[in-house]
Amino acid sequence: MSGLIVVLGGRSEIGLAVAHRIAPGQRVVLAARRSSDLEHQAAALRAAGAAAVEAVEFDADDLGAHATVLDGIVADHGPIDTVVVSFGILGDQTRAESDPAHAVAIAHTDYTAHLSVLTLLANLLRQQGKGSLVVFSSVAGVRVRRANYVYGSAKAGLDGFASGLADALAGSGVRLLLVRPGFVIGRMTEGMSPAPFASTPDQVADATVRALRKGRGEVWVPGVLRPVFFLMRLLPRAVWRRLPR
Repeated sequence: MSGLIVVLGGRSEIGLAVAHRIAPGQRVVLAARRSSDLEHQAAALRAAGAAAVEAVEFDADDLGAHATVLDGIVADHGPIDTVVVSFGILGDQTRAESDPAHAVAIAHTDYTAHLSVLTLLANLLRQQGKGSLVVFSSVAGVRVRRANYVYGSAKAGLDGFASGLADALAGSGVRLLLVRPGFVIGRMTEGMSPAPFASTPDQVADATVRALRKGRGEVWVPGVLRPVFFLMRLLPRAVWRRLPR
């Protein structure tokens, strides 16, 4: 991996952890809202060995600005080598069940905004003839649970879209790595009781970078979740609906 690394969601714990591991000697662009407040993250990446770190303004929910932001990054910094798409929200399931606007907001950020930016990125990297996309799905989307079905349904849609996009990119020189973490202990899940087989942002990043370097198309974190969810698909619905988050 070489060249320009772009992190869409420049405050994401997982996105930054991935960037730390692949940044040495490379140029990094952190894209997030309030980009002027990213100096702490940028300094940490420089300390990790990044050759240069820049911050750009990026609001994932502003679909109309996606193309302008990405075109600006290429115009200012040159071809992109690796894009880590790591923005997203968990939302409030209880609120979403009674507030349709909140349910739509979760789906907009976690699904619709990803479709927009990934389509643009796929076209851009196809034109380059090379590049890597890292997309974070979730086991929450493998079989959607009653406890978090709004978030889970958005991740299910993203997982399907990314899987199809990976097939569409075959032979183009562009690779897509789909990452399916389980429960991740971090800011997004603060205050929640960890689910079985929970991991940390660093553990997710380690698995992601290993998969990138091996040229894999998908990775479950931790790996034991793959057979676990194969079996969970077989659970009767009456049992499944009573499972906690």
